[in-house]
Amino acid sequence: MDLILLRHGKAEDTNPEGDFARALTEKGREQSRRAGTLLKSAGTLPDIVLTSPLIRARQTADEFCQAAGIAGPVIQDWLASGFPPATGLNELVTYCEFERVAIIGHEPDFSLLITLLLGASRGSINMKKGALACVRVFPPACQGRLLFLIPPKLGDDRDE
Repeated sequence: MDLILLRHGKAEDTNPEGDFARALTEKGREQSRRAGTLLKSAGTLPDIVLTSPLIRARQTADEFCQAAGIAGPVIQDWLASGFPPATGLNELVTYCEFERVAIIGHEPDFSLLITLLLGASRGSINMKKGALACVRVFPPACQGRLLFLIPPKLGDDRDE
């Protein structure tokens, strides 16, 4: 399976209702749409999109799916910020019938999951807001090979 990871786009710094309610900024929405357009033009769209229940991740998933022209996301509570990498692997096993699975979520969860799959040293991967990565996962050992890691600025002429 190819595991596509999209970190949520740039979000507002605070929200009076708490971290769960932080929404995307317009820049975050643009980053999300750009990721969907990029994968669509590359012919590497996911078969299913799973997202964290946090607002900024759900909005990222919605923008991504709309730009890619694919079915909307499936909300997964385990993708909420703070999941252990082993939990992610255990949950993803249920989706092994799909060729490509996209997950949309948070840091440091994604960096830790990629690090585990690659057998890399901690701190060697850093997913910025709006970054897109793909790891080919080889069962049953759940080892992986990094296919791409695309920074959020790709295709964006503005400085962050």
